[in-house]
Amino acid sequence: MAKEIAQINGGHVSPFERIKRANVTGNEYWESRDLAEVLEYTQYRNFEAVIEKAKRACFNSGHRIEDHFADVSTMIEIGKGGRREINVTLLSRYACYLAIQNADPKKEIVAQGQTYFAIQTRRQELADERTEEERRIILREEIRRHNVQLADAAKHAGVVERIDYAIFQNHGYMGLYGGLKQEDIHRRKGLKKSQKILDHMASTELAANLFRATQAEEKLRRDKVKGKNAANRTHHAVGAKVRQTIRELGGTMPENLPTVESIKKIETKNRRQLDKADKPNKPAKKKNE
Repeated sequence: MAKEIAQINGGHVSPFERIKRANVTGNEYWESRDLAEVLEYTQYRNFEAVIEKAKRACFNSGHRIEDHFADVSTMIEIGKGGRREINVTLLSRYACYLAIQNADPKKEIVAQGQTYFAIQTRRQELADERTEEERRIILREEIRRHNVQLADAAKHAGVVERIDYAIFQNHGYMGLYGGLKQEDIHRRKGLKKSQKILDHMASTELAANLFRATQAEEKLRRDKVKGKNAANRTHHAVGAKVRQTIRELGGTMPENLPTVESIKKIETKNRRQLDKADKPNKPAKKKNE
């Protein structure tokens, strides 16, 4: 094992990468007994104390322990056809990082593991950030498109004037946000008058509003709703139904979701990166020019 570890920087696969596993949904995890062996803990009970410290660190950092640590039982062969049940903890990448932070610092492999998981955890965070930004951009554009279709369906139902459409939209928000109107949500989110609510929603909240908009449009058309009041009631009922579904699934109510950076800043940043990539590299100046 020592020779194998010594070759990490020589182009060989990290021992921490070798023991990585994946479940049926493709999510990665590590088994605590595999990690204990790589970290040269000859007595697993000593590593169990490390796991407990890591769980406390996870809780103190504001993360749910069950999201990163799963205590399970498994059977192992003990020779002559015998089997024995043992306890194992399944660890996320973040859980491994916390465990190694609480392991014996005198071991060289522990120091190497701290570097490996610190780098890999940060890479995953950056990848998640990019993915969240991409989701937000896609969902925000979908809402723009579907709001046009919703406005058309509302118009056919009798919501024609601009003030009537604002009232119609408020009924949808009130259903989804537990009675809060658009201005109430704006105030609750701590936004300025010039800032749009939808531009400061993370992907989860955007998805809920997209579902509200698409289902309201479909119901207005399918039920051939007529009249401003009937359209308002329909939009409110759809919003309330989406809210009920979120509650039944144990989700966070939309008014309690965090306010995030304006999506316009993300779009501007992406445009600048594209512009930079499109610009040809200037040739280096020749000497004596």
